Amino acid sequence: MEAKDGSFGFDFEATYDEVVVHKKLSFTIADGRKVTVLFSPSANETAVSVTFEPETQNPMDLQRNGWQAILDHYRTYVNSL
Repeated sequence: MEAKDGSFGFDFEATYDEVVVHKKLSFTIADGRKVTVLFSPSANETAVSVTFEPETQNPMDLQRNGWQAILDHYRTYVNSL
């Protein structure tokens, strides 16, 4: 993954542990941390939430903001379809 301006980037590798179509994705990042993504439909919308195990190199706020940015970009993409 990389910033649009090229100012920073990193490789993202993971193995899917569980896939429940339209409901849940669980995966393990290459460093062993777990991530769960839940899709909760409601009327004409779907709430998407991410739970992740933080790493120790970066502050929690930076990590949370990173995951939020991913969700924000995903929302923009989905709404453009």
